[in-house]
Amino acid sequence: MAEFECKLKKYRLLKELTQEQLANLVGVRRETIMRLEKAQYNPSLKLAIDISRVVEVPIEEIFIFHSEV
Repeated sequence: MAEFECKLKKYRLLKELTQEQLANLVGVRRETIMRLEKAQYNPSLKLAIDISRVVEVPIEEIFIFHSEV
């Protein structure tokens, strides 16, 4: 099973956004952002793209999947 790492908090803070502000910008609840930052939730492709555009960082730098081969 792939291990999931999320660096969203780092990039959100660099943009000086609260979880609530980011959530509003991408159309989700604050709890979703909180769970993403704790790597407890895998985002849909659309949500990952929306977040990537808001924080202006490529998706693959925010959401990292380490697969066990």
